[in-house]
Amino acid sequence: MNAIVYAIPVFLALMAVEFVVGLALGRNVYRLNDAIGSLTAGILSQISGVFTLALRVGIYVLVYDRFALVPLPADDWRVWLFALVAYDFLYYWNHRVGHECGLFWAAHVVHHQSENFNLSTALRQTSSGALLSWIFYMPMAIAGVPPAVFIAVGLIDLLYQFWIHTELIGKLGWFDRVFASPSNHRVHHGVNDRYLDKNYGGILILWDRLFGTFVEERDDLPCRYGLVTPLSTNNPVKIAFHEWLKLVRDLSTARSWCSVVACLLGPPATRPLGHGAELSS
Repeated sequence: MNAIVYAIPVFLALMAVEFVVGLALGRNVYRLNDAIGSLTAGILSQISGVFTLALRVGIYVLVYDRFALVPLPADDWRVWLFALVAYDFLYYWNHRVGHECGLFWAAHVVHHQSENFNLSTALRQTSSGALLSWIFYMPMAIAGVPPAVFIAVGLIDLLYQFWIHTELIGKLGWFDRVFASPSNHRVHHGVNDRYLDKNYGGILILWDRLFGTFVEERDDLPCRYGLVTPLSTNNPVKIAFHEWLKLVRDLSTARSWCSVVACLLGPPATRPLGHGAELSS
């Protein structure tokens, strides 16, 4: 978490470079109020992270200490490579469920609210995602990945994704076929019908190709960003919690346990009560 704080000056500097380059190219990709909303969400996410760090790391350490099949050495580069690939694979599923399951979407929706796509969008992060996302990474603890290695590769995966939130870098040839890239991630944030709920990979886009969720960006179909139903606010409280409030409202009017389960675990846009949460891509 401290590494993210230390990286903030670098993030801000790169955002300034992106802004200046965009102006020079006649392609300003920033709106002040939107960027402030993203930065505010990022600050709230970091504050909440102080309180959820013990939960996430504590559970991982507990599972590692009690259930690790064979504790792996932290000084072996092969363990680090395995851990990074394993983390990215599990991140793919965490990210995918974040779009396909109403309970997880309530947290992840924050990242998709912006109708602009720039480096500030990368900082628009959830304040509540850590409450459930730790579940996906327990296989790494059971496999024996040391907690320090787990934390490090998780940070690498997160930091990598900062640079792919930009419109100013075009397609990158072979790189786009293997890795998450600006082109691939623009698709992920697009709300065009063709692009919805695609390209979940964090570092590798190979997972999307393997599991059928990859779509290539088309030059003749520019991405539209945000939510299918725009949020239309930069209020930090609404940014962080509006989807949770919708979920609670839907649950409060559920008429059966089946409806409750459908609200929590079903796709957010197909809730049986018709309230319909916004989808993103």
